[in-house]
Amino acid sequence: MEYVVSAVVEKRLGALPVAADFSRRLDVAGIIDRLCPGRETAHVTHGQVIEVLVANRLTAPAPLWRVDDWAREWAVEDVFGIEPELLNDDRLGRALDAIAPHLQEISDSIGARAIGEFGIDVATMHWDMTSMSLHGAYPADDQDEEYPQVKHGHPKDRRFDLKQIQTGLAVAGDGGIPLLSRVIDGGAAEISQITATMNSLRTMAGAKDFLLVADSKLVSYANVSALITAGTGFIAPAPASKVDDAVHAALDLAKATVVDYVPVRDENTPAPNRETYRVLEDVHVLSGPRKRDPQLTVRRILAHSTGNARGQARAREKRLAKAREELDKLQRGAGGRYYNTAAKVAARIGVITKTRRVTACLRTEITVDDTGRPALAWHFDEEELQAEQAVDGWYALLTTLTPEQADPAEVLRRYKGQGAVERRYSDFKGPLAVTPVFVQDNKRLAALVTVICLALLLFCLIERQVRRSLGPEQKMRGIYPGNQAIRPTGRMILYHLSGLRLRVGNATDPPTIVVSQGVQLHLLDLLGLEPTRPRWPET
Repeated sequence: MEYVVSAVVEKRLGALPVAADFSRRLDVAGIIDRLCPGRETAHVTHGQVIEVLVANRLTAPAPLWRVDDWAREWAVEDVFGIEPELLNDDRLGRALDAIAPHLQEISDSIGARAIGEFGIDVATMHWDMTSMSLHGAYPADDQDEEYPQVKHGHPKDRRFDLKQIQTGLAVAGDGGIPLLSRVIDGGAAEISQITATMNSLRTMAGAKDFLLVADSKLVSYANVSALITAGTGFIAPAPASKVDDAVHAALDLAKATVVDYVPVRDENTPAPNRETYRVLEDVHVLSGPRKRDPQLTVRRILAHSTGNARGQARAREKRLAKAREELDKLQRGAGGRYYNTAAKVAARIGVITKTRRVTACLRTEITVDDTGRPALAWHFDEEELQAEQAVDGWYALLTTLTPEQADPAEVLRRYKGQGAVERRYSDFKGPLAVTPVFVQDNKRLAALVTVICLALLLFCLIERQVRRSLGPEQKMRGIYPGNQAIRPTGRMILYHLSGLRLRVGNATDPPTIVVSQGVQLHLLDLLGLEPTRPRWPET
């Protein structure tokens, strides 16, 4: 009996074919190579390298180190036609250096391509910024002044001991697609980014009008004036300092209109327990920094949320309980060893009021007897507490939309889409793991963050494609244990595709994709990919 030994070689495939297909639809390599041409004798172009880096971030997000080892383990050569040896650290660094001078052009060009290729509706765009804290010295004199600087700022994670870099995303309301990204100085103010963002979005959208939705950092005289002049509609919450509490306290909740809106988190909650929203409307006037500046008048939508009201009431009660405990302890200890003078008692009261934020409602009286022994009497002002309670749940939205374009309820509903950009930052810092960053050059840092933003664009397009292919309900089974029907997320789509493997063929036996789960086959079908073989590079 004769035996024939046939070697079966398999490599990890994961979502590489999906990343390759979407990258080619967006013309990632082509756009980069046109903006950043390399040497004609190069074995691989800058665009091809960046395309692989995007795929790397989608399939195995990790610090930029030993990508060539990843390429050997994964079927990178089979899908992208690039030998792993060509993806060494030096080549990756040169590719990042090459794209660094053109980051805005690359982001905007690929974003515009996405609009046309995938038919993305840009009627509503959501803008927000986030920060990424970085370990390392990053001295100012070692940074390239032509690129965003790593500086101390106002970190979202409250790591004030670390320097940071910031990024901004403009996300389409249609599918939450991040069409525009910016890498920004760590110390830059958010309020100063709005006008440039608006101009870039207007160029990207072409002749189409769009609504810009942002947070309260949008609201400044200069920004609102620029938006009005450009004819760009906006919605943004008014900063707390711009609307006096007395305005909210004077509102009559019974006269407010109930909004037909149910938050996603309350979809399966019984109707009586759901968060409800009500709205009223008046006007808001912004004055310029100079007396000759004309006043700007915009609509002000005064919104009330029962969920916010409950949350604020709980937070206040918690603060009052903590303050009450500490004040009672101080009252008992007044005149004792640690608080034997009126000055020490007063100093401790100052710490408590600042820490527990009860300055407005706390009333204290310190008395001293004939021996100099201090005593403390205190209480919370009930009228002040009632005034605070009257404000609970209220906030203001400013907009240039006319009543014909959107009534107050519609303004609130459109603003509620702002959560889309927050979710994308969660993906940016979670599945795509923007940090830690293993580059010391701020030039390469800006380029790497832009590459990760491009990966986020593909991540979101993949999620949108699967949901659109599923139809109106946008739910499928097999994503989570229990086989319940849910909306698939980009994270779970890539998780299930990560189990795909490529069985390498030979001259007579072409390579094939090894599908081990039915959900993988279903996802490939929803994404429009051939399930029997990978998407080969074009020749």
